[in-house]
Amino acid sequence: MSHFVKTTWVSKMLFDSDIDGHTLRIDAKPPFGDDSAPSPKRLLLASLAGCTGIDVISLFDKMRVSYTGLEIDAEADLTDEHPKVYSEIRLTYRIFGENVDPKKVERAINLSQDKYCGVSAMLRKNCPIVWEVEYR
Repeated sequence: MSHFVKTTWVSKMLFDSDIDGHTLRIDAKPPFGDDSAPSPKRLLLASLAGCTGIDVISLFDKMRVSYTGLEIDAEADLTDEHPKVYSEIRLTYRIFGENVDPKKVERAINLSQDKYCGVSAMLRKNCPIVWEVEYR
């Protein structure tokens, strides 16, 4: 199996990526771009949060975790030297609901991070990913 994405230059630093019929815009901040779309590195963080989020919700449903919502904050530090890469990524999983079982939540997140999330696995080869959970 392979993935294919076609990316086309639009203007200045603006690009359109066609992903299975979905168009995603990518841009840079001024002075190079117009900040009209997310930057590539921030999209990488969004991909990480989306990947682990899909895993966690799927596992919550299988484990019968009582939840009403999930938010994932992704924050990363960039190195000072070029190429500027992430030196550490921090995830905060915010779980909403009453009587949420913390053991099941932590098990689901551990399974996502250690077994299922391919984006985490790829990024972890280059920098550590740490996480925490907040209950609301």
